[in-house]
Amino acid sequence: METPLRILQLNSRLTGGGTDDQCVQLAGALRQLGQDVRLAGPDGREFAPTIRALQISFADTGREGPAKIRFILRAARLIREHRVQIVHGHHGRDIWPTILAARLSGARPKIVLTRHLAKSPASWASRRFLLGQVDALIAVSHFVAQVLRQGVYEPDSPEPERRARPPMRGDPSKIHVIHGGIDTDRFRPGDASELRVEWGLTPEHFAFAVVGGYQRPRGKGQREFLQAAARIHRQVPQARFLVVGRGNMAGILRADIGRLGLEGPAWLTPYCNDMPRAMNALDCLVHPAVGTEAFPGVVLEAFACGRPVIASALDGVPEAFAIGDCGQLVAPENSQALAEAMLSLAQEPPLNGPSRNQIHAHVAGQVSLGRVAAEVLALYRRLADRPA
Repeated sequence: METPLRILQLNSRLTGGGTDDQCVQLAGALRQLGQDVRLAGPDGREFAPTIRALQISFADTGREGPAKIRFILRAARLIREHRVQIVHGHHGRDIWPTILAARLSGARPKIVLTRHLAKSPASWASRRFLLGQVDALIAVSHFVAQVLRQGVYEPDSPEPERRARPPMRGDPSKIHVIHGGIDTDRFRPGDASELRVEWGLTPEHFAFAVVGGYQRPRGKGQREFLQAAARIHRQVPQARFLVVGRGNMAGILRADIGRLGLEGPAWLTPYCNDMPRAMNALDCLVHPAVGTEAFPGVVLEAFACGRPVIASALDGVPEAFAIGDCGQLVAPENSQALAEAMLSLAQEPPLNGPSRNQIHAHVAGQVSLGRVAAEVLALYRRLADRPA
């Protein structure tokens, strides 16, 4: 048996979203692999109950203080006191605090960062100097690695953030691709008939849904989804179009439903904390991503529940789609193409139990939390074995 590594995951947010979920779930999975894992961040945030449920050793960093000084000093003390060997930061806002905490600790831990976004760091200083300060930078998809290593340029894109995503300077061999993982023990085919009733769905309804937050300015493509729904709802009267999530665009989306004549076939559902149940309650996930997209976990979650997916062929989305490979990719920001794919899928027979289980098995074999954590741990061990 190899000696457990002493690992600290740093996260100054823990308020929700994919990056926080990936950080917490990774810590839990590393603990299951027998590692000495701690997670440091502010207590009382949205992910606090999950951290405790996973029995992860948690250190409250309290208020950040000006320029995150308190957060950095408390993290440095934890690294020193627990003789941490690997310190791992996840948010862009935690890049330099993680590096500074590691340096100030005097313990000389290996420094790992994960890039969960499909764009390079915003500041010139980070793009120029970051790789020289860390031991490894994990990219959650090959597309993210391409952005970081070579840059991606789309000067004619209507999205400003897509026009120029310049590369990072430094040693590109420090960039490692490890896909984000999902809990395939929770996300698996199951019965969600009770939730369908709660959502107003009857057995004959075919439920399309976008799942995710809808924050300004554009959310996760919910408005494009409703535009596509307006094109087909009379052709498929049994279709229902659900917006599952929460955010500050609720009023805009309800206005769209009225303006597009979708009252009745389309609605915003109440917020749902049980996402495996939500995935099993729908018939098809629609992920009409806009902006940038690194590696959408929601696509994998739908596949793990044996549900087909219609998604934008954007950034890292095709990588996630290829893992389940059931449904269709469409051109991004094209409501006509999206509507045609939805119309086609609604006319196909639903997937049976064996087919759903087969899709789940494909996903579990590639991106289960256990598998992803094992890949991350293997990287940690290679780094820990290097001379300080």
